[in-house]
Amino acid sequence: MNSSSLPQRNTVRKKKPVRKRKKKSFFRTLSRVFLFFVFLLLAAGGWLYFAPSAQNTRYLIADTLITTQHRYMAKYIIGEDELKERVTEYNLRFQHMGDEKDTHVIKEPTAEEQDKPLVEIEKVSGTGYTGFVMTVNDPTKVRLGVPDKTGSGEKVTSMVARTGAIAGVNGGGFADPNWKGNGFKPIGLVISQGKLFYNGLGGKNSTQIVGLDKQGKMIAGNYTLNELSKLGVQEAVSFQPRIIVNGKGLIKNAAEGWGIAPRTAMGQRADGALLFVVIDGRQPGYSIGANLYDVQQIMLKHGAVIAANLDGGSSTVLVKDNEIVNKPSSQYGERYLPTAFLVFDHPEQADIKNIWEGLDPSKIDAGKKRGK
Repeated sequence: MNSSSLPQRNTVRKKKPVRKRKKKSFFRTLSRVFLFFVFLLLAAGGWLYFAPSAQNTRYLIADTLITTQHRYMAKYIIGEDELKERVTEYNLRFQHMGDEKDTHVIKEPTAEEQDKPLVEIEKVSGTGYTGFVMTVNDPTKVRLGVPDKTGSGEKVTSMVARTGAIAGVNGGGFADPNWKGNGFKPIGLVISQGKLFYNGLGGKNSTQIVGLDKQGKMIAGNYTLNELSKLGVQEAVSFQPRIIVNGKGLIKNAAEGWGIAPRTAMGQRADGALLFVVIDGRQPGYSIGANLYDVQQIMLKHGAVIAANLDGGSSTVLVKDNEIVNKPSSQYGERYLPTAFLVFDHPEQADIKNIWEGLDPSKIDAGKKRGK
């Protein structure tokens, strides 16, 4: 056998160090990449927490967390004291946004406007969000729907199917302990078909409401029960803030927009048509959400002369012809809610009963599981 065909000892010894060098080179590169990302993370964190230029970003993150069930985490961004101050500041600002007297009037629809479909839905999108605008061309066709069973809220899809409505949007807020509430304890007032279904004001004299009078004119802002009665309000829930009044937006910029979240809002054009804006959120790759300034601008673009925020977040849902149009963000699926604005071809035939009649609002358990 030719000894030259066999591997030489010195050749074998040379190959092993090459493998070691490759391994060392790989781990050295990996460690450098890791250290680079650690440095980048520390630099970003330092900028976020200490740089004056990052203040708006800090507030945006905090405001977004405030709208979720993880509100407590906002204290790690802006501090606990500043969190409390910011929530208080927003509540006061929202309250004052309902003070200005609304003077808008709605015009009689023209023959051409009367020929329009009752409901029209348009898809809208912007930076980071996707959603829909539902236009209801006859505002007198809207009624406030409520659940049909005591002790539990109801899904909007169920309300629509049960009452024979052609469309529906989630309405007012409700007590929601740990974001697992049963949807049966509304916040503030509930008025349906001109009757006071629920009064959760306690000792308060007024509340900020979103609703409609007998002529289908939208009413939004701070009102007492007596004022609502004199105005002939037929359908209403408590929620805030009002974002447009007398044709002008009340939110100056995105920094005042109360974070990014799924949104629902109601507005009205000068011709009386109602606008429901529904924005999806908390779904990266599809829609992160919108702030209230975004919603306000959508409303203004569509001709709203008055508009107000409704309950949003995981409650946001738009139903048409018994199908959910948007993509609700709730991890538990469509939520059980106490109220919804429903659209009917024949609203006089709607069977909506007061399931809170005779109940003491202070004794309703918002966290009691449905069916127990």
